[in-house]
Amino acid sequence: MTNSSLPLRIGVGAIVLNQHDKVLVGKRKDNPIDKWQMPQGGVDKDEDLYSAMRRELYEETSIKSFKCIREIEKWLTYELPENLKGKIWKGKFRGQKQKWYILRFTGDDKEINVKTKNPEFIDWKWIKIEELPQSIVDFKKKVYEDLVEEINKTID
Repeated sequence: MTNSSLPLRIGVGAIVLNQHDKVLVGKRKDNPIDKWQMPQGGVDKDEDLYSAMRRELYEETSIKSFKCIREIEKWLTYELPENLKGKIWKGKFRGQKQKWYILRFTGDDKEINVKTKNPEFIDWKWIKIEELPQSIVDFKKKVYEDLVEEINKTID
């Protein structure tokens, strides 16, 4: 199977906003250069999208205290760069098709813990919404630009 004929992995993402409308991002363990991303991950077989998002959010950040503001209607996709195709996700996917949720964090910052059972992040922080596209790796930049638009439509 050539890289271009590989399917897209189905994934979910969580846009976690604090009371000051800043967004939670984590620094990836496997790519600790100065790039940060929002919690996201794959959907397990027979798992609904909302449950997958809740599970991924908890597995990556320990967050349980949130209310869902809204599900972003459209699916957002990205393609892996050629040098990562065949390496990430055991080489089974060429990129990801994601369903994103905008959440309001209702807990205290002490609840956030990235030192989880299988940590994906080595650190976390709150950033301004408009900083999202500069925080992420280049191949996900368009997704994050689209998400900034969706967040701004939601909280304005």
